[in-house]
Amino acid sequence: MIGLISATAAGAVARDRLAAAWPDRTRVYEGPVGEAVRAAFAECAQLVCFLATGATVRLLAPLLGDKTADPGVVCVDEGGRFAVSLVGGHGGGANELAEAVGELLGAEPVVTTATDSVGLAGLDTLGLPCEGSVALVSRALLDGEPVALETELPWPLPPLPNSPQGTYTVRLTDRDVVPGEREVLLRPPSLVVGVGASKGAPEAEILGLIEETLREAGLSVRSVTELATVDAKSEEPGIVAAAGRLGVPLVTYSAGELAAVEVPNPSEAPLAAVGTPSVAEAAALVRGGELLVPKRKSTAQPAMATCAVVRRPGRGRLAVVGLGPGARDLLTPRAAAELRRASVLVGLDQYVDQIRDLLRPGTRVLESGLGAEEERARTAVAEARKGQAVALIGSGDAGVYAMASPALAEASDDIDVVGVPGVTAALAAGAILGAPLGHDHVSISLSDLHTPWEVIERRVRAAAEADLVVTFYNPRSRGRDWQLPKALAILAGYRETTTPVGVVRNASRPDESSRVTTLAALDPAAVDMMTVVTVGNTATRIIAGRMVTPRGYRWQASQEEAK
Repeated sequence: MIGLISATAAGAVARDRLAAAWPDRTRVYEGPVGEAVRAAFAECAQLVCFLATGATVRLLAPLLGDKTADPGVVCVDEGGRFAVSLVGGHGGGANELAEAVGELLGAEPVVTTATDSVGLAGLDTLGLPCEGSVALVSRALLDGEPVALETELPWPLPPLPNSPQGTYTVRLTDRDVVPGEREVLLRPPSLVVGVGASKGAPEAEILGLIEETLREAGLSVRSVTELATVDAKSEEPGIVAAAGRLGVPLVTYSAGELAAVEVPNPSEAPLAAVGTPSVAEAAALVRGGELLVPKRKSTAQPAMATCAVVRRPGRGRLAVVGLGPGARDLLTPRAAAELRRASVLVGLDQYVDQIRDLLRPGTRVLESGLGAEEERARTAVAEARKGQAVALIGSGDAGVYAMASPALAEASDDIDVVGVPGVTAALAAGAILGAPLGHDHVSISLSDLHTPWEVIERRVRAAAEADLVVTFYNPRSRGRDWQLPKALAILAGYRETTTPVGVVRNASRPDESSRVTTLAALDPAAVDMMTVVTVGNTATRIIAGRMVTPRGYRWQASQEEAK
């Protein structure tokens, strides 16, 4: 919950705007400001104070404890010009909150945490437990000191500096080692502990077995990502309590799923009890990985618990990111976040140039020219399979005539794939033209490089017969100059020559141009590959110079009757 506090009428106006926009995430604290801040600090994960920074600092100072536990606090000035990340920029999420508040209120977000200021990923913001000299190594990164990155297993990290001669070290490891004086250990969630237990097995016995097993194997308990067992033990109190003490989820599988897993130490006892010859080993191995510690029993007499430990390698991550039509303010916050998260960026060279300034230092960029879509898709998937965090970019929405299709056709279930939507060319052009897509519509690419013209023509004819508004992508190039006239002729067989047509070139970019014409007056020679052509249906009208396709609401019908 986000606590909202204000002291003046102007602050209350901005406060109420935030409360209205986020009704399920916010709570307004009324009354004397000091009491409101104290109550919100105790009850909320984050605060937004519509107060002067000095006043906010004085109110917060007695309440501050530990940066890992304090709420994130954003301070917004009376004029609503700035949203300042004041406390808990990383741990409390205040940096992200300042960005979100700024976007909603039209305020400039102010982030002063050192790593964010220079575009580096903070070591305590990677979503991984970290140990060691975090402040010392972070300062070395900021000062440009050589810092070595040692990854003992592949993991999709954001870009981090890596010098082979580093006097400081960032090491990703799940081994139970002590960090050096100039070292930070990152703990990946790579270990799965399979657990079997007799009915009534005590929590202390189960937890003690797990901790002793990890310690003797030289593995860190902070890298345990889940406990796994059979469905029949999903409510076994000792197992449930052990998972709670470790702070990890308890994941269960059916006996049939576990019985299908090949294990080195099957047993008749669990087969008779729960229907599978292995619980601990099979539950740890069911989703793959390397068996580091085979089944072992607790030392109690009689032993009531077993466990096994498996290391699952980090899965590579492929984000397929739509950049929108070109304008920076039409790039979504989620897309920008994925660009900062990626250690490898793959894209068309001209699209890379659009967003190069958003990349973190050290991002590896793999760019190529026009016509290499399938090669870029293969490259992105291959990099993700190496355990990298990869962003594959495309203009508009990556799933619309762009990179998502070839990438997903190449990818299998051995990597994580995330789709990040973007504003499409059709939507950007539609907003410029007016409301041409107000009713049913379709997008058709006129490029026959990948689709036979016979198929394209059949689709155009079907859209014409169905009286759909049609947006043409890839309408005309120097080598393809007859397809657009042909498509327009098909539509003209079903629609009046006065049907409105919108033509938008370079939508949302500095050299944007647009015009509204008619089916009869459109000159195909004025159209190129950077143009989107939108042809209205039989209901589309030009009103005050704008294309409007009505939804058929009653008031519109009444207006027509009145005319």
